Amino acid sequence: MTTPNAAARGKGEAVFKTQLTELLGIRHPIICGGMFRVGRAPLAAAVSNAGGLGIITSATFGDLDSFEAELKELNRLTTKPFGVNINLFPTARQYTPADYLALCVRHGVQVLETSGQSPEPYMEQIKSAGMKIIHKVPAARFAKKAESIGCDAVAVVGNETGGHPGMTDVSTLVMLRQAAGLVQIPIIAGGGFGDGAGLLAALSLGADGIVMGTRFLATQECATHPAVKDWMVKATSDDTLIIQKSIGSPMRVARNALAEQVIAMEAEGASLDQLLPLITGSRNPTVYSEGKLDDAVWSCGQVVGLINDIPTCSELIDRIISEAVDAMTKLTSKIC
Repeated sequence: MTTPNAAARGKGEAVFKTQLTELLGIRHPIICGGMFRVGRAPLAAAVSNAGGLGIITSATFGDLDSFEAELKELNRLTTKPFGVNINLFPTARQYTPADYLALCVRHGVQVLETSGQSPEPYMEQIKSAGMKIIHKVPAARFAKKAESIGCDAVAVVGNETGGHPGMTDVSTLVMLRQAAGLVQIPIIAGGGFGDGAGLLAALSLGADGIVMGTRFLATQECATHPAVKDWMVKATSDDTLIIQKSIGSPMRVARNALAEQVIAMEAEGASLDQLLPLITGSRNPTVYSEGKLDDAVWSCGQVVGLINDIPTCSELIDRIISEAVDAMTKLTSKIC
């Protein structure tokens, strides 16, 4: 990491140079991670144009034609590096990861973010296309495996993260230090990040950047209903909970009536078949499009307790960098 350039703060110039910024060709070590339903071209382009790495989520699109149209739109909206999230966990969806990957190759996607299962079966195709691959893992021990199969970077997400944090209850604070002792490839810290102090802490703990989802959900370019964003501004860190742990697929979501119902059913030993009608992602559109906050379980990390406004992506990223520099200045002033 280079010494921060105070004169560059808030103006979009590079301030922190890390292995990650060098690898991906981005100005700032900040990634907007893949988000189901809301990880679309306008948000991804806004993040990339602001100097981070924006990512669209392949699972959002019900067919390959709409996914390809979104890739074309993203290429129209930005000339900066961007990525695509492909979840490798087996599902009943009509299209396979290979289908989405083929379109990524065709349209010049520079970065893949994978999760769910090992990307090893797809590594030859990814590497031959010249793409960089970031694999997201929910435990430090998986970071070593990701490095061994040729992943270019690894995102380590702790228990604070929105979405799927894995079966352990280990926080990012501990998990990041564990991973830093295991791998040489760039590490991206996820779970609990939303401001400049958090970025500086992640870099100090051995990361080369941060990945944020919840914080970018509450931005002007994110296509979520204003009611969702207003709820996030008012929420505290206690307004999330983890569901689905009883079925081996834990998920941190916003605390709402439906999530509380799922928790109660799990406590009574409900089966997957009994839970499925409540936890299916097909319910999400009424939350994100219509603002009906109790209609679905929807991902939200504990960092929601740090959110108090709805900036543009550019304003948010510039502020995070400025805050990180200020935090470093205050820290160094305490050195005797």
